[in-house]
Amino acid sequence: MSATILIVEDEYAVARGIQYALQQEGYDVGVARSGEEGLEIATREAPDLVVLDVRLPGIDGFEVLRRIRAASGKMPILVLTARDDEVDKVIGLELGADDYLTKPFSLRELLSRIKALLRRSYGDLSDAAGGRVLRHRDLVIDLERRRVQRGDRRISLTPTEFEILRHLASRPGRVYTRSELLELLRDYEALDQDEKTINVHVSHLREKIEDDPATPAFVLTVRGVGYAFAER
Repeated sequence: MSATILIVEDEYAVARGIQYALQQEGYDVGVARSGEEGLEIATREAPDLVVLDVRLPGIDGFEVLRRIRAASGKMPILVLTARDDEVDKVIGLELGADDYLTKPFSLRELLSRIKALLRRSYGDLSDAAGGRVLRHRDLVIDLERRRVQRGDRRISLTPTEFEILRHLASRPGRVYTRSELLELLRDYEALDQDEKTINVHVSHLREKIEDDPATPAFVLTVRGVGYAFAER
């Protein structure tokens, strides 16, 4: 069964070009021309991935993103920005986007990023093939089902947050620099983010898994270097 992708883009030529390229790759593609329509389709049909333009008529892409995540939408979301504006990128990541791409972009790069996000979100992981489960105190990370739980509470993570946690928790005490985490998340050079975005994702991760994000017990900061998962 092919992955379903929703494109939320008001520019007809851009939307049609993306749709055609994705269909040629075998994806099942839908298009929404406004924020309201995109939100309605994303909520009703729960596509496997959303390509979301920031500048939309009606409610903008940021608001669509916020509402999807508020409704516990877990699908990966790739945000399209009209300019190389760090503010737009940070806002998108703060609201739960998994990646961003600045217009104009090549369809080849877009396809590469979409494939990477789908692999990270739904693809088979080499270390999950045996159904491994990582446990640290009451934190349980199911690598095969990509589920995270603390005690009886299920924790909803974005694909990027899960990947960061997976890498860190797989090697407790091992310090990863931000650049190393970026390379691990690039998934065959699919992501083009800077080190500041790692800080944003880690901040979100801590808010979800830590009792007190200001004094984390799991994901630790190694000042001047990067991050490490607490040793047992």
